[in-house]
Amino acid sequence: MAAPLILALDQGTTSTRAILFEADGAPLAEAGRPLRQHYPRDGWVEHDAEEIFEASVAVLREAVERAGRDLGEVRAIGITNQRETAVIWDRRTGKPIHRAIVWQDRRTEPLCQSLREAGREPRVTEVTGLLLDPYFSGTKFAWLLDNVAGARSAAEAGHLLAGTIDAWLVWKLTGGRLHATDATNASRTLLYDIGRGEWSAEMGEMLGVPIGMMPDVLDCNGDFGETEPGLLGRPIPIRGVAGDQQAALMGQGCIHPGEMKATYGTGCFMLVNTGETRAPSRSRLLTTVAARVDGRTTYALEGAIFIAGAAIQWLGEGLGVQGGPQAAEALAAGARPDHGVVLVPAFTGLGAPWWDAGARGAIFGLTRDAGLAEIAQAAFDASALQTRDLIEAMRADAPRAFAGEVEMRIDGGMSKSAWFSQRLADLTGIQVCRATYQETTALGAALFAGVGAGVYRDVAEAAASRPRTEGYRPQLADEPRELAYARWLDAVARVRSS
Repeated sequence: MAAPLILALDQGTTSTRAILFEADGAPLAEAGRPLRQHYPRDGWVEHDAEEIFEASVAVLREAVERAGRDLGEVRAIGITNQRETAVIWDRRTGKPIHRAIVWQDRRTEPLCQSLREAGREPRVTEVTGLLLDPYFSGTKFAWLLDNVAGARSAAEAGHLLAGTIDAWLVWKLTGGRLHATDATNASRTLLYDIGRGEWSAEMGEMLGVPIGMMPDVLDCNGDFGETEPGLLGRPIPIRGVAGDQQAALMGQGCIHPGEMKATYGTGCFMLVNTGETRAPSRSRLLTTVAARVDGRTTYALEGAIFIAGAAIQWLGEGLGVQGGPQAAEALAAGARPDHGVVLVPAFTGLGAPWWDAGARGAIFGLTRDAGLAEIAQAAFDASALQTRDLIEAMRADAPRAFAGEVEMRIDGGMSKSAWFSQRLADLTGIQVCRATYQETTALGAALFAGVGAGVYRDVAEAAASRPRTEGYRPQLADEPRELAYARWLDAVARVRSS
């Protein structure tokens, strides 16, 4: 009998990809499609949900075809997704009522501000573990209901369904038979009570979002139905769903308290596993669901950096640095030592621990002999220094996680660079372990699905399939490290809106 295969669908911010894995975590084949970004106004970001579904079906088919394997060997599909992106669709037609509003979108800041001024944020944090910020999908659902003609009346009549991208894909892949999400995605909506493990009527009333629109909440290794036979050639069970950062946490094997990872993509997301105990944050981090497996919920502290790899992309699009990330890295590596240039890439505001939607980007420390090389290095350094912000906040909130030797496991596009990995260790002062196989988000989705399909006995056996890592220890002396961080904090203070 052939060894079981697991198919992972990784629906991200800039692309939709599928990877076919063997049970030992080895990738066999992959396929991808770029995802168009829509910017109707300053600070608004949208995706076409229909395009996402069509691309998802295409890449799932293509990955299996490229592997040259029989569909009968695919035991299950695991889905991972951009978590806070919100979509509402009509259950009668299967059509979205509007483009999906992307997690980066800032249009709902006025609603968040009004709720903050009304003193609602402490209660929101108590129930959901989150803060009142446009980042999360609950206010996006409210905006759609209030701004799309006829949407609110249709919702009240029970005609509309709402969810994050995973719920949309599950509904479409199963032919509309299942409206479901998992606990990690639910915990990013501002509508989910993470302590009780259920949708919160109180939060729904506060935001003006009917809870009846929301999907059923299942385990990360739950039964999400099976694909329509005509989509992929035969029905395939969907047995795993997790938001992208929680999937990466699983893919990095961070299943025990104190283990942490950071993923460097468009933004950067850092999570530390806190086990079955919620760790309330005094540093404006997020308390979120790390996973729910077989009814057992584990939690994490999370910090979100809005702009990481996007700052490197900006070097090309905004400053004309040609040759892509590799050229930008080579330019940065040749910067003049101790140049003092600081870039704060607050293009869409600042994330944790600042949570300042009104902040905007700036460059400080320019001198006559500063040029593109110094600005390029400052763009890379901004990711490392923002990570230092998160580490300091996590150290304050979960000191036991930092009691011994600290190791941060990293993945994502920027971590492919050995130079950046070393720079990250130097500017944060902790050991960095880079995954040799970078697609840990897709791998995590596959591992959850493998647990759900019985390929693995439990999470521990699944996590044993994680990739090898390469370690980087800090080489920079304390004095220049602390000077760089002091310059960063001064620059952040200058760009903040309040």
